[in-house]
Amino acid sequence: MCDPITTAQCPVKKALDIIGGKWKLLIVYQINNETRRFGELKRLIPEISEKMLIQDLKALVEMGVLDKKSYGEIPPRVEYTVTEKGKKLLPVIEHIKEFGMDYV
Repeated sequence: MCDPITTAQCPVKKALDIIGGKWKLLIVYQINNETRRFGELKRLIPEISEKMLIQDLKALVEMGVLDKKSYGEIPPRVEYTVTEKGKKLLPVIEHIKEFGMDYV
């Protein structure tokens, strides 16, 4: 349990700061062990707006969950992969998936 005075140091709060929100776990789940381009992710998660996808991808890269590789091509090509740090999320996502299956 986290002490209210040290909430900033609470590991659960820190985890939720990184992966909280409607789309971040779903983005990581769709990338999984693949390399994905922006357009692929947009097709795999059609409900997400382009603005939100860009915002969440940027946040996940900044937090070290995803790696972004840009190529100097025209049209621009950007690829995303899950980092070693981010791979620690994959079993958590699998448990959430199993939990969700009970309610589908």
